[in-house]
Amino acid sequence: MSLDDVRFDRWIAGDKLDLRPLAETDIAWITRFAGDCRVACMTTSIPHPLPPGAGETFYARAHAPDRTEDVWALDARRFGGAPLAGVVSLEDMGDDQSAIGYWVAPEAWNTGLASDAVAALVKANPLGNRTIFGSVFQDNPASARVLLNAGFEYVGDAEAMSVARGTTVPTWTYLKRLG
Repeated sequence: MSLDDVRFDRWIAGDKLDLRPLAETDIAWITRFAGDCRVACMTTSIPHPLPPGAGETFYARAHAPDRTEDVWALDARRFGGAPLAGVVSLEDMGDDQSAIGYWVAPEAWNTGLASDAVAALVKANPLGNRTIFGSVFQDNPASARVLLNAGFEYVGDAEAMSVARGTTVPTWTYLKRLG
């Protein structure tokens, strides 16, 4: 599949990147970055080490007709960056609510790409949500700043399982009310 084959109506322009549907060419990038323990350990769902075929499975799930989560690639090529610098997603929670999730390649940390991606996705509100929730591990304050920069409000502490860490980790929970 080439970028010409993806649905262009799902592209969202940011200030530093474009959000676009995943392409098959992203699988190698996803495998590389998601396989990095520094990335996997800051997510709830990415195992470490990353099992063979995990990138392909993630891609297939992102394109499944019955998916409950829409996934975009953080594409910084228009600005001289990488074709895939991370991913951002919205998981449908029903009742016009979604949970946002994101990870960024270590090479793109502290560049503002995550903040730009989250802000662009919230502004576009492609699922027509009234509320978007976000949760980050408490040992990842940079990820918390991404949500705060996008206007999310802190609502409390919780815990979530980290597959990569093999344990429950304290989290901070945030929400953003829309229109």
